[in-house]
Amino acid sequence: MKQPSMGKLISLISRVNQRKLASQLKPFGIGSGGAHSYLKAILQRPGQSQEQLTGDLKFDKATTTRTVRQLEEAGYIERRSDEKDRRSIRLYPTQKGQAFAPTLQAILDESNSRLTRDLTAEERDQLVQLLQKVYGSLLDQTEGKGLS
Repeated sequence: MKQPSMGKLISLISRVNQRKLASQLKPFGIGSGGAHSYLKAILQRPGQSQEQLTGDLKFDKATTTRTVRQLEEAGYIERRSDEKDRRSIRLYPTQKGQAFAPTLQAILDESNSRLTRDLTAEERDQLVQLLQKVYGSLLDQTEGKGLS
């Protein structure tokens, strides 16, 4: 039997994991589509712009706009005008977002444990190193040529 391609395996792992995360986050009003990634990024670096968030998370602008709006409507983040440049909008976690941070981290930690449950500590470290290497190589190939 032919082995599935690496791309297909990564895609399958991502979809199964995202589906599980979405079901765990749904009771908190956090939608699918990586909304948890946006919230975590805003919690880690309050005050960044949507453009910075889009670039850091490698989503497209439309997805970022939609997800930021959903998180804002759910009360997890707020937009504020930049004090130095009123045309620029910055994203900040609300009290609700900050209070939810430990729960979000616990869900994400559980997800990582589930993903690597059958691996030794050495295998987990090796997997992370290899995935970082592949990701870095892809970034070099795409961003160096203006593709993103």
